Amino acid sequence: MTNKTAFKSGFVAIIGRPNVGKSTLMNQVIGQKIAIMSDKPQTTRNKIHGVYTTEGAQIVFLDTPGIHKPTSKLGEHMMKVAHSSLNEVDVIMFLVDVAEGLGGGDRFIIEQLKKVTTPVILVLNKIDQVQPEQLLPIIVQYKELYEFAEIVPISSKLGNNVNTLLDQVIKYLSEGPQYYPADQVTDHPEQFVCAELIREKILHLTREEIPHSIAVAIEDMKVAENGVVHISAVIYVERDSQKGIIIGKQGALLKEVGKRARHDIEALLGSKTFLELWVKVKKDWRNQERVLKDLGFREE
Repeated sequence: MTNKTAFKSGFVAIIGRPNVGKSTLMNQVIGQKIAIMSDKPQTTRNKIHGVYTTEGAQIVFLDTPGIHKPTSKLGEHMMKVAHSSLNEVDVIMFLVDVAEGLGGGDRFIIEQLKKVTTPVILVLNKIDQVQPEQLLPIIVQYKELYEFAEIVPISSKLGNNVNTLLDQVIKYLSEGPQYYPADQVTDHPEQFVCAELIREKILHLTREEIPHSIAVAIEDMKVAENGVVHISAVIYVERDSQKGIIIGKQGALLKEVGKRARHDIEALLGSKTFLELWVKVKKDWRNQERVLKDLGFREE
């Protein structure tokens, strides 16, 4: 009688500069959208717990906010979340954008990594945007700065080499329990993911001063007798002028946000959804500790 291979499990932090593809990688691994994606930096504000399960292992991912120099209370919260992740996980995945090259932000993160003993896997993302011969010099640059446990080139957008990356991660995990059911992909409540999906659509449809001035809170979420999920959500902005931008001419932009968000929410919930959106002004909310806590930006 042969012994069954031991089940392995652990927690993995995905870190990196803003806009290197951390949320895209999370969604690619999990197989559905749980982290919002945008070409605007600092999109992720809380640690997103994504769960990846196979017959022999379970990886619980933390998609941390991009590490950057904070300019507000919200920014400070995001940095505390990112840095605390480094000390509470089994493996760190350091994601870099090979199309952008090694920058000051990467050097700053590497200095933080030197303070921890956790194994670090360097993930060279966006390889679909460079020629293969460009990779080796980039690898050499990073290896001169830090001794990485593994170096894996991938394209999180296309899924190239992502399975190889997962195999490398599992190699560094210890024998452990299955923390979540095999069919569970996140430990966040549905309300949190719905709010994030609404915020993502606003990021896609607005520009300049809007992105970091918005927060979304689900006020009410219930299932009617006919099975339709009714959701009421409030979009908070900091200034009256921003409220006008979010609503748009004759309500057109807000209507488009609702239409796009409802599509993703219905896919998430597997139910027809009625989505009602409101826009309210909370002046300078990013610098008010109490408001940040009310909106869910809690230190863990």
